[in-house]
Amino acid sequence: MSVVPRRRRRMGRVPRRILHMLVTLWVASLLVWSLLALAPGDPARRVLNGRGVVDPTDAQLAAERLALGLDRPAWERYLDWLGGAVRGDFGQSWRTGRPISDELAVYLPATINLTLAALLIALAVALPLGLLGAATAGRWPDAVIRVVTLVMVSTPAFVIGVVLLYVVVLRWGAGNVVADGTWSNAWLPAITLAAWPAASWARILRAGLLESMSATYLHVSEARGAGRLRLLVTHALPNASVPFLAVFGVSVGWLLAGAPVVETVFTWPGIGRYTVESIIARDVPVVQAFTMLAVLLFVLSSLAVDLLSTAIDPRLRERGRPGGSMAGEAAR
Repeated sequence: MSVVPRRRRRMGRVPRRILHMLVTLWVASLLVWSLLALAPGDPARRVLNGRGVVDPTDAQLAAERLALGLDRPAWERYLDWLGGAVRGDFGQSWRTGRPISDELAVYLPATINLTLAALLIALAVALPLGLLGAATAGRWPDAVIRVVTLVMVSTPAFVIGVVLLYVVVLRWGAGNVVADGTWSNAWLPAITLAAWPAASWARILRAGLLESMSATYLHVSEARGAGRLRLLVTHALPNASVPFLAVFGVSVGWLLAGAPVVETVFTWPGIGRYTVESIIARDVPVVQAFTMLAVLLFVLSSLAVDLLSTAIDPRLRERGRPGGSMAGEAAR
């Protein structure tokens, strides 16, 4: 095979991934916008009710339907909404009448603080647990770690949050029931949000390390007296980083998806709680905006992880080309 076609395929990998990302976002936008058409009730009536008009007249309803553009074809309204979403303009909240982008800008810093704190906690827990589980595979520390992480993965976030509130705040008197969105009050909701990714990362990392340790040269090195923990850190950990990165990328999007539940439990003033309040009020434009932001984060994190994994493990480039997997296997 010539070098030029191979280089062309490698150069085209990034544009191809970006094209897939754009197609995914477009399909997601169709589904998200359909929420408006599938939502029960009259949108004009919900808007007027949100503004305090309990029993609107027919004239008020007709005027509001005209303002919302409900007299236009569905495809035209979708294109207008999509054009605004591309510019970051999701319209106005039915509940408050304010631009959604302005309201998201108010609530976003608190969610960023919570997400970053949860990421740091999850990494600080997952890396030691994964390494310790792999280093003590088949012994009691590994069994304890597997049971604990299984419980953490299986327990819903709101249950963990309620238990932490009861034990830490009500019984011990530490922390605050109502959080203000600052770093000083982020530790309880951050622990709750970090429980699932920390446990899943630890389990994935342990499995990847044990699979890497099955290599013959590592068995020989261990038989010659090399420490198991040293081999895990210096040799097995780089090989196990690719599957770990894949789970990490998905979990970053999950943190935003799980934020509404955690923020509601701890009254955290972020976009998650703002979205839950909008769902209760049937504020469809806000729900659409949050859903598109979550999809965008999922897609961007997946793209970044895919490109980073390819840079770390060149064999993935062979699998991404026609016949590449067979060529990679033959080369090995």
